[in-house]
Amino acid sequence: MKDKRFIEVSFPVKEVSEISAKEKNIRHGHISTLHIWWARRPLASSKATNSAALISAPEDAGQWNKTRQFIIELAKWENSLNPRVIEKVRRDILNANGGKAPRILDPFAGGGSIPLEALRLGCEAHAIEYNPVAVLILKCTLEYPQKYGKPVKKKVKDDFGLISEIEANPLFEDVKKWGNWILEKAKKEIGRFYPNEEDGSVPVGYIWARTIPCQNPSCGAEIPLMRQFWLAKKKNKKVALYPYVKGKEVKFKIVGDGYEKMPSDFDPSKGTVSRAIATCLVCGYTIEANTTRKLFQEGKAGQRMVAVVLHKPGTTGKRYRLATEEDLEIFKEAEKYMEEKRQKLMEKWRIDPVPDEELPPKETLGFRVQRYGMLKWGDLFNSRQKLALITFTEKVRLAYKKMMEEGYDKEYAKAVVSYLGLALDMLAAFTNVLARWENTSEAIKQLYSRQALPMLWDFVEANPFSGSSGSSVAGQEYYLKVLSHLSQIPPVEHKEEEG
Repeated sequence: MKDKRFIEVSFPVKEVSEISAKEKNIRHGHISTLHIWWARRPLASSKATNSAALISAPEDAGQWNKTRQFIIELAKWENSLNPRVIEKVRRDILNANGGKAPRILDPFAGGGSIPLEALRLGCEAHAIEYNPVAVLILKCTLEYPQKYGKPVKKKVKDDFGLISEIEANPLFEDVKKWGNWILEKAKKEIGRFYPNEEDGSVPVGYIWARTIPCQNPSCGAEIPLMRQFWLAKKKNKKVALYPYVKGKEVKFKIVGDGYEKMPSDFDPSKGTVSRAIATCLVCGYTIEANTTRKLFQEGKAGQRMVAVVLHKPGTTGKRYRLATEEDLEIFKEAEKYMEEKRQKLMEKWRIDPVPDEELPPKETLGFRVQRYGMLKWGDLFNSRQKLALITFTEKVRLAYKKMMEEGYDKEYAKAVVSYLGLALDMLAAFTNVLARWENTSEAIKQLYSRQALPMLWDFVEANPFSGSSGSSVAGQEYYLKVLSHLSQIPPVEHKEEEG
């Protein structure tokens, strides 16, 4: 490269930075929804810097302005698959590089933003990583969609028996097919532990509060540890759990819009615990943070199912009800079944299906849960969550086995099951005792709201079959949209080098 590249002369830093910042809010089709990767670079800046480094710097001011504006347009998400924009930038890069696609190497590829955008720009992209999670992400981002995700013609028969020819993405179709197969098999086995209401309402999640005994010698009541009591905190909808004392027991009511009137002197924002300092609602006694942690470490803490979040198909919004004895009985049944299944899988796989490895040491940056007696990875899940995850894991393995029995190509089957594995990871991010209920959106939020595993006093247990946030169904929609997007990136045509 003897000529100067555009990036050596200028770059629209401000505009590309603004576009990159907006990218955080993009979900459908974005690779960030395929699997979490902390250090993933924005696609907008990766695309813009790649292109600016590969095209020649214009000599006149008029062309310079046009090129600069084009890079800004190129960086926008809505132009990611715009054929006019992609064809132009690919043509410009080829012209600037002797008619050959440049080879781009990212030796620390991570989440794959830079090599993905190099591929989009028509380059021969190479990515290197030693982290196995990153390698799997890269394969599902760069390799498999290009290798197996291009449309092929196939014949289909309609309801009248007429045969027509259509184009279909085989990888997309198989990932969807086997994802549904896994979901159906899992639901058939453990769906009974997430029963619908009599009116057809589906449980979206179960809200739990951790508990500790009051340390006042004359009290000893169970303290439900909750950050706050809001269930829904929207402009047009305010619903909360209202705690009240009956004897030496803390009970709850649901108050607010559509329920019993919220008491005027009740502030749902004030919970029973803050920074591990807990207050007993029965006697008013305050428990210091170190004592709270000690109770957890000594195994004297518990958990209490407080409420159930519901959604009725065909309606909008969520409803709430208090947890009942029947809910607890079903949970105990799931707990018993989990232990039986865990033992069977342990004998079959010769490894514990529930991760029994120890968490990092207590002082590890970002890890706070060890202070509260959670010392192994398996401690991050309650019994029903463990059952859900080991069941889905089993079905993913069975799906691969069934593909082999049906004569699938081994490497292709690995590609299909890789996406199913990433989907399982996504489910695990929502199915744990650190997932929270976000009252402003009435949705389940996964544990990685930041790069840490902080303690969460009250958590929500997602129903993997609900179809709402946190469920396997919702997760499937995300990764299928990513796969569809990646498969639409035009292939790179390689010219054989002479000699």
